[in-house]
Amino acid sequence: ARAAKHHGTLYGLSSLATTGITEIGQLTDGPKVFQLYVWKDRELVKEVLSKAKEGGFDAMALTVDFTWYGNRERDIRNDFSIPPKYSVRQMIEAIRKPAWTYDFLSHEPYNYACINTEVPADSLAAFVNSQIAPEFNWRDAEWLLGEWGLPSAVKGVCRPDDAIKAVETGFSTMWVSNHGARQLETSPATIDVLPSIREAVGPDVEIIMDGGVQRGTDIAKALALGADSVGVGKPYLYGLAAGGTEGVIKAYDILKVELDRAMGLLGTGTVDDLKKRGPGLIKRRGASARDYPDRYAYERGYGGGVI
Repeated sequence: ARAAKHHGTLYGLSSLATTGITEIGQLTDGPKVFQLYVWKDRELVKEVLSKAKEGGFDAMALTVDFTWYGNRERDIRNDFSIPPKYSVRQMIEAIRKPAWTYDFLSHEPYNYACINTEVPADSLAAFVNSQIAPEFNWRDAEWLLGEWGLPSAVKGVCRPDDAIKAVETGFSTMWVSNHGARQLETSPATIDVLPSIREAVGPDVEIIMDGGVQRGTDIAKALALGADSVGVGKPYLYGLAAGGTEGVIKAYDILKVELDRAMGLLGTGTVDDLKKRGPGLIKRRGASARDYPDRYAYERGYGGGVI
């Protein structure tokens, strides 16, 4: 949040964050979006939305691609679970990383600060799992928009028809995302579906894109193909792990320098110019086997990366 304030950029807070709405509101007075999952308990939804409004959040982002659980193979391989299972392997890793272990043991247990600050996150996990609503539909979305009453994004859009329906329902922003490709196996890359979604909703609907944005050139590609902005995950996490707040600020500095350089070398002096000329500046490489997870993927429209 401090880094977002430093750079004057949008900050997004998850409803499962371990830092509360009030605390974030005190850290930054810049633009803030509150991310919400599709909960079953409407009273819980109304409660967290009320807190977000009171905390100065300007917009809400509804995540719609987490109504079921993806096969997180890395988590399985690393025995990651909530509540945690302390395997022999994990204990060995803890011994090998004494600084991390000391930090973990010397601090209070994490909790889902936006939901219940009294219950540790690992104890509240079963409750959270029980609250995910796979039956959530467009009528529920209409109710949610009525409760919020401020600008709203739908996060998890990968299809043009869903984008059109979301605009008709009342969402002001399309957030093109495949949840980091950790949900639906073989889901298409967001950069590949972005142009079709821009074409579907027209030039006036705001589009955010995330998924694989780790360099300034990635931002340039997204802007060129129809996005108004991007969401980043790994770059800020790397910066946070390496240097705390200053590390996140440095990560954003790097992205900004790389974006400025890419735009300069492309001959685009402004973001508007990049967006206007963008499609003609993008070259798609020929398909290769790595683009297609199975022999029928091309027929389904999957594959063909952007360079």
